[in-house]
Amino acid sequence: MKKILVIGSAVADVIIDLEDHLPRTGEDVHVRTQKIRLGGCGYNTYDIIRHFGVPCIPFFPVGQGAYGDFIHREFAEKEIISPIPRPEEENGCCYCFIEPDGERTFISYHGAEYRFRREWFDFPAVCDVHSIYFCGLEIEEPTGPVIVEFLEKNPDIPAYFAPGPRLMRIAPDLLTRIFALHPILHLNETESMQFTGTDTINQAARALFDRTGNSVIITLGENGCALYQAGSGLQIIPPVPAVQKDTVGAGDAHIGAVLAAVYQGHPLPEAIRIANHISSKVVEVSGASLSEAEFAQAIRQSGTGDGSVSHLR
Repeated sequence: MKKILVIGSAVADVIIDLEDHLPRTGEDVHVRTQKIRLGGCGYNTYDIIRHFGVPCIPFFPVGQGAYGDFIHREFAEKEIISPIPRPEEENGCCYCFIEPDGERTFISYHGAEYRFRREWFDFPAVCDVHSIYFCGLEIEEPTGPVIVEFLEKNPDIPAYFAPGPRLMRIAPDLLTRIFALHPILHLNETESMQFTGTDTINQAARALFDRTGNSVIITLGENGCALYQAGSGLQIIPPVPAVQKDTVGAGDAHIGAVLAAVYQGHPLPEAIRIANHISSKVVEVSGASLSEAEFAQAIRQSGTGDGSVSHLR
């Protein structure tokens, strides 16, 4: 059975709920609550795919130190096995500051979780890969070209690229190589217009489509999601109303749901509609992960399943 290959990071998210606002230089502020959770763009995406019961490969380095040990324990408890041997370098973390309106600010300490080695990609089961997810954080690292080389060796495997805000910091020559592989792009409204220097979603989507020659997905927050496809142009998939708690992992959940729904045979517009339900549920909870009950509720509301455990697994 073919699997989705998720190339990315698993990170210890230190989630800090602020009583008021982010501090200005020299200012003291109070914290309402703090907790540590398993996160990272790669893991968040993988976790949603796993909820769908879709087979996938968690291609995550997990380093040493307190944060690496935390992730290692969480993986053991969840029976998650990465084919990557554990590096000797220290694992980093991400400090997620959440303001009362749910907006988040990240401060990241990068470690072994973002750095990939060429020999890790020499696994024999590449013929069993259905599609590939990768994001901008790993590409921005000095070892990013290693991932791009792997993609270039397997150009026939559909690739989904979620660059995030790192899109503006990736070396132009490396981006040119990625775009030449015709990935499906997944990014948000701000990222798309900043990168393309355009004023509208339609202009941004068309400019990105011209670079990749493939579908472009642009999330619009409370306004839903835009999809630009060859032959049909721009389409807006309506939003799903949500009471926002925080936005941590919402974009990761969205692309994870798109990947899983496409794997299950849904056309891309329908996959995005389902993903809108999943990401709206994520913003209603603290952190990036959904429980089985929360995921099941989102699936029922999307009208694509009964949400039972048997349906999920």
